Amino acid sequence: MDGEVRVVLGFHPAVAPVKVSVFPLVKNKVEIMALSKRIYEQLQLRYTCDFDTSGAIGRRYRRADEIGTPFCITVDFESLEDESVTVRFRDSMTQTRMKISELFPFFSKEIDGFIW
Repeated sequence: MDGEVRVVLGFHPAVAPVKVSVFPLVKNKVEIMALSKRIYEQLQLRYTCDFDTSGAIGRRYRRADEIGTPFCITVDFESLEDESVTVRFRDSMTQTRMKISELFPFFSKEIDGFIW
């Protein structure tokens, strides 16, 4: 990544064409794929979402940045144990662990501007 230019579409979350991308860390673990699909299907009821299993996680983040997706969710091995996922913020590239049950209220605040 040294010297590599990061391409980002800086849409406000409310107008971003894709609001959230869901990434299973690995696609060969049935439990991770099932949990990822469940999260994706739940969020898709309210938001335009993307589901991506292709390539390394860093490449998936870069693809999401390029189309302006403000939030990415990574489902990993820990997610199976503690019902938490990693949420990555496009603009700052920071990441935080969050309970799956907190995702809807979080995105409601960040994207829609109100708290459940």
